[in-house]
Amino acid sequence: MSFFAILFALLLEQVRPLARHNPIHAALRMWARWVSRNFDAGKTHHGWVAWALAVLGPALAVVLLHWALLLYVGWPAAVVWNVVVLYATLGFRQFSHHFTAIRDALETGDEEQARLLLAQWQQVEVMQLPRSEIVRHVIEYSVLAAHRHVFGVLALYSLFAALGLGPFGAVLYRMSEFVARYWPHHNVADTQPVSPALECASVDAWHVIDWVPARTTAVAFAVVGSFEEAIDCWRHHAQRFPNDNDGVVLAATSGAVNVRLGGEALRAAFASSGSTTSSASPTAQVALPPSAAFEDTESTPGREAEVGHLRSIVGLVWRSVVLWMVLLALLTLARLLG
Repeated sequence: MSFFAILFALLLEQVRPLARHNPIHAALRMWARWVSRNFDAGKTHHGWVAWALAVLGPALAVVLLHWALLLYVGWPAAVVWNVVVLYATLGFRQFSHHFTAIRDALETGDEEQARLLLAQWQQVEVMQLPRSEIVRHVIEYSVLAAHRHVFGVLALYSLFAALGLGPFGAVLYRMSEFVARYWPHHNVADTQPVSPALECASVDAWHVIDWVPARTTAVAFAVVGSFEEAIDCWRHHAQRFPNDNDGVVLAATSGAVNVRLGGEALRAAFASSGSTTSSASPTAQVALPPSAAFEDTESTPGREAEVGHLRSIVGLVWRSVVLWMVLLALLTLARLLG
């Protein structure tokens, strides 16, 4: 069932992607604001209670409906419900248009337009970044977006679906990423400040939840890319990035396509909540929380980032998707035959 749900969700998302401003994500933003406003009392345990309500509440709701459909309607209805949930949490089209627009601008030699698009996408200061730095940051942001919008969701969804929990993992992953980004942003934007306890709880929980998916993504990139170089870069250079999980994904990417990543990073310049979708939508952007923003780090080994590497990244990501789907298809076939 998982294989068909993922396949149909990916196809549907390619044909008709969710609009940037849609009622599903608007409702989740309202839910996160309501929880923080009513349950964030400043204590550590209050922070964890608020996080659990904001994240586990929707995840438990979708799995209860999944079980109800299985028991009282039948498995086809449960598959449809899984497709609906995955459609809202999984997909390339939620960020790929940014990547495509910047790549097209760079290929035509319009670096100013590429800088403008990058600034609009990530709400960062670009000033006079050289061409190689623009490409490097596009690679980093795009790879993390692919991980968080596709491979991380696939990993947790597949894991919990195998345990009989349906779409629990997909919602757990997306909601935990969203609140870890959304609540710290509100502290920076000063629109509806949350307590340090709630901010720390959301960031710490996200780090734990993303630990396995990040390494799953890194393994997939290594398998479909240059395996030995990806694993070597992962082992020796992942610690050069401030965030452990992001460092694993980016180091594996660096080795898989032989591109230099890391080094001096862009300075986050978060705008007000009304001016950026990256902080307003749980699935619109990769936008990192301030606590996980890239700082000055050493670069990984590899060639200097060039526009040609962008096509290599696209190939790496799509080969990884094919790898995932083949593995899921084989597991589904084995289960049917067994």
